[in-house]
Amino acid sequence: MRYLVREKLIAIGDDFTIKDERGRDVYFVDNKLLRIRDELQFQDMQGNELAVIKRKLLTLRPVYEIWRDGQQVAVVRRSFIRIIRDKFEVDVPGPDDLEIHGDFLQHEYSFRRGGEDIAHVSKRWIALTDTYGVDIREGEDEVLILASAIVIDRVSHDPQPQPRSDPPE
Repeated sequence: MRYLVREKLIAIGDDFTIKDERGRDVYFVDNKLLRIRDELQFQDMQGNELAVIKRKLLTLRPVYEIWRDGQQVAVVRRSFIRIIRDKFEVDVPGPDDLEIHGDFLQHEYSFRRGGEDIAHVSKRWIALTDTYGVDIREGEDEVLILASAIVIDRVSHDPQPQPRSDPPE
């Protein structure tokens, strides 16, 4: 399935609209600016929350958690060592971890599981806002892959955002 991820031009914070290959809006990612913690809500177009993306605080490298129904389902980390090639790891419960390899200069990323490509992110289109295509192999977890692509976008634009202080939980 192919998706077009586009940052909203007029929005407070990083809000994204995700369209399917027919050009229909299917998902919306809302940056919750008024929260103490850096958090994005991944929603369907009816406003139902499908996932929450949270930046982990006080880490040496960018780390984001993806949550569904109050349960952490993945942790996305950028590798420490990178020169021109970029690498992220998506740690999911069990043996199905993903590796994301790419070129941050060309904005091209491949998602792999066990050495096999399962998705590709391409930012070949030129637009006023961040716009890129995401091609996901059928049967894969689209929300997880799209949420991970949003993390890459955030990390690429602000590799070391200043941590916010959270009140104790």
